[in-house]
Amino acid sequence: MKSYRTNSSDGVGIHVLDTLDEADLSITPLLICPGLSETAEEFEALMEFLLPRRCVALSFRGRGHSDTPLTGYGLEEHVADIEKVVQTAGLIQYHMYSHSRGVSYALGYARAEKPHIRSLLLDDYPPEHRAMSEAWAEEYLHEYIIPHERLLHIRQEAIIGIHRDSEYAALEIMLPQPVLVMHGMLDDSMITEEDLKRYKLMCADLTVRPFAHSGHGIRMTEEQGLYETIRDFLNQCDK
Repeated sequence: MKSYRTNSSDGVGIHVLDTLDEADLSITPLLICPGLSETAEEFEALMEFLLPRRCVALSFRGRGHSDTPLTGYGLEEHVADIEKVVQTAGLIQYHMYSHSRGVSYALGYARAEKPHIRSLLLDDYPPEHRAMSEAWAEEYLHEYIIPHERLLHIRQEAIIGIHRDSEYAALEIMLPQPVLVMHGMLDDSMITEEDLKRYKLMCADLTVRPFAHSGHGIRMTEEQGLYETIRDFLNQCDK
């Protein structure tokens, strides 16, 4: 698996993992957009599972081995990270999988790049970019990130920056390509029935896959089922 860096439009270094060397390049590749505190490395198992399909995963700014600027954590800057990774990896036609807040970054990107995206796989997040409060930043840092030793995954500067720079944006864009929405059915899922109705209005070709034994972290509780669902959907889209 290749590991490399590229610079986003504002010069921030973005770390990328890429299975290019092991992949069959006749198969449409998959671009992976991690969640708020996730890194590319946390999706290595999925990338290996999906071989020989090429997978490209990035760590957004402030996460993993990417640079941590003091400013620039709004939706536009995260979209710029995706744009640069797509350019550097040479992706022309590709599928996109995103988890949690990565969904809002993926949908923000899809607003301008719909013709190049063969399908969207959206994992447990509504079609919106949420503003994050100061109270959220304090709780997230001190009750989740520090106790779970995840400061190497996302730095404090990034959490503060996300709180400071994030503004609410509705992302209910019309999506002509196939879309897979995956959601947990337990209480901590971040998708509601109302959100599913919003997705139905957005998508010309929508598949909804519930996971009965999961909340927000499907990869943690039903990993095999999640990976098989992703693989099967991608294979169906490629027919």
